[in-house]
Amino acid sequence: MRTLPAWRRRIGETLDVIVTRDPSVRSRTEALLHPTVLALVGHRTGSFLHRHGRCLTARLVCTATKVLTGGIDIHPGARIGRRFFVDHGSGVVVGETAVIGDDVSLFHQVTLGSVGWWHEREHPGPGGRRHPVLGNGVTVGAGATLLGPITIGDDALIGAMSLVLGDVPKGVHVRAPQAVVAQHPHRNGSERTHES
Repeated sequence: MRTLPAWRRRIGETLDVIVTRDPSVRSRTEALLHPTVLALVGHRTGSFLHRHGRCLTARLVCTATKVLTGGIDIHPGARIGRRFFVDHGSGVVVGETAVIGDDVSLFHQVTLGSVGWWHEREHPGPGGRRHPVLGNGVTVGAGATLLGPITIGDDALIGAMSLVLGDVPKGVHVRAPQAVVAQHPHRNGSERTHES
């Protein structure tokens, strides 16, 4: 059980991380309103209850946290390290057996999920790992989806909109294909004038 000074240090650490990683936040006081704070408080509370067999209450806490944060859905069974940061927060999903190391940043609409119940027979039974493990210092861009019991190495960078289904080595940058900008062959300035 952590002491009150230890909790204060952890909260101060979290506020400093928010100020450092979100340029729109200018002070620790402003950081108190960031969704990361509420998400972590909800998750730490839910995780404590989950570890002590109070699974229904843990679920209630996490569901309330999801509503209050605009959609940060972290299962109480997931393990999260220190200095965790969620930018914007909307639509983040972290599955039950996911493990997140220290100094990890997730952007909005990131999913750390399983490959689906219809594939579960291919993986270990109850208690087996179904979700990703993220090493220390990993950053996952907006809209990225990481599925299955994969491992993302320390300091890896997963680009926005990436679909990752396999292990990623330490320090690697994963990039999704970019949109191609091309001129439509039947549209030019004069036609746009007629359309408007």
